[in-house]
Amino acid sequence: MADSIGNPQSTFVPEYMVTTGFTLDGFKIVRNLGVVRGIVVRSRSVFGTIGASLHTLIGGDITLFSELCEKTREDAFARMLQHAAGQGANAIIAARYDANDLMQGVTEVLAYGTAVVVEPI
Repeated sequence: MADSIGNPQSTFVPEYMVTTGFTLDGFKIVRNLGVVRGIVVRSRSVFGTIGASLHTLIGGDITLFSELCEKTREDAFARMLQHAAGQGANAIIAARYDANDLMQGVTEVLAYGTAVVVEPI
């Protein structure tokens, strides 16, 4: 299957074709495919929570949580790229993140944006 400009369709939209803006420099939007998202729900392990709790006593960057947050955002972003490609998009505009606590120690991270088909100007 090929995209609108004749390239073989990927299973992921390339990361460089994602923007938080509403336009993509050098491209024109030819079709809006709607909202796409990537959702990840993660929980902290008991050991990680204890380690991070002890780290709060001395202060500073709590790397256990920082790494968990970064990995969760990466996974949500990758799922959004895959969802967009599955819809036939070759770019995503207005990309955003959101996070919610579902219960103590369980967090949902959502990456979302608008899937579009673009062509070079």
